[in-house]
Amino acid sequence: MPRPYSSAVIPAPLEQVWPSIRDFGGLDRWHPAIATSELIRGATGFEIGAQRRLTLGDGGVVVEQLVSIDDRFHSLTYEILESPFPVRRYISTVRLSPVTATGQTFGEWWVDFDAEAADEGQLVDLFANGVFGAGLAALGEKFGS
Repeated sequence: MPRPYSSAVIPAPLEQVWPSIRDFGGLDRWHPAIATSELIRGATGFEIGAQRRLTLGDGGVVVEQLVSIDDRFHSLTYEILESPFPVRRYISTVRLSPVTATGQTFGEWWVDFDAEAADEGQLVDLFANGVFGAGLAALGEKFGS
């Protein structure tokens, strides 16, 4: 089972960055690949089981469900319910930690998923770089890098 991963240092304190990640319905406010994000279940997007419908820049649609959110350890886990990607059992986590020496934030994002062996290489690159890396880079830009 592949595990695409990306990490970055975001030039802002954890307390400023966490609300962007924690807002499950607001991914379109900072991720460049997301044209729109709409909560379709869960009024606030902060409760387990909340669902969001993401429209990608190419018009594709992804439906995701919030699996867990941990304000103490600053992590959010979600799963894909519907997508144009040839994946099964896609469960992804975003986690933030303080960089205590500099007052910045260390962000990391990864996924565990199943797919046909022929698709794995392309999907690992897509998720690690096109989704996670691009998203963390966008957070860096949002907060001033």
